[in-house]
Order: sequence, then structure tokens, then C-alpha cells
Amino acid sequence: MDEMKYSMAEEIKVFRSWSSRFALRIIWALKLKGVEFDTVYEDLTNKSPLLLQYNPIHKKVPVLVHNGKVICESLVILEYIDETWKRNPLLPEDPHQKANARFWASSVMTRFCNRFGGVFF
Repeated sequence: MDEMKYSMAEEIKVFRSWSSRFALRIIWALKLKGVEFDTVYEDLTNKSPLLLQYNPIHKKVPVLVHNGKVICESLVILEYIDETWKRNPLLPEDPHQKANARFWASSVMTRFCNRFGGVFF
């Protein structure tokens, strides 16, 4: 499989803060897929009008904008990324292996959160 990156002809922006572990999930997934994107850093104490427009319900990061389509919530964004860019799947095809991968991802994130507390919110 070639290592060519997906084209920047697509508009792909990730709205995030430096401290959001949920946004890091999105960054890692896009990098694993070889998708080029622009990052928009948000000051969560002074949220931009664009963030409030894109995520009016929760008013938080991460937010993915892909060719004008807005996707919110990290797990929803991860599913969208995996279904949109097929190269380098994030999860195995086998349902049992997929369930195990989700278990370990959840376990690691829970332990990480418990260890570091609210520092990464």
C-alpha cells in the first residue's frame, strides 16, 4: 500500500484545545490515516463564535469540519474518520477483536483519566 497522504484539496479542520485528551484521539486517528488537516486551537475560557456555531449544544472541543460538514463528539468523529478514509483501519474487522480493542482503549483512557484527574479536560 502506498504511503501517499490524502489530498489537502479537502477542507479538514480540527477544533481543539492544547489540553483536551478527547481532541488528541482525533489528531492521532487522522495521523494514522495519513489525512492532512488544519488545527484551530480554542481558548476554552473564551470560546470562538465559530466553535459555538459548530457545537451549539455542548460548546466544547473536539469538532471536525470536513468540506463544510461539522461532526462533534470524539467517538462520533472517530467513527466518521474510519468510515470516510478507509486506509489504515482504526479497528479490526472481526467483531470480537473489535470489542477487545474498544475494551482496551476504554480501559487505558479510564486509567489515564483517574491518574491525571481533570488536568486534561
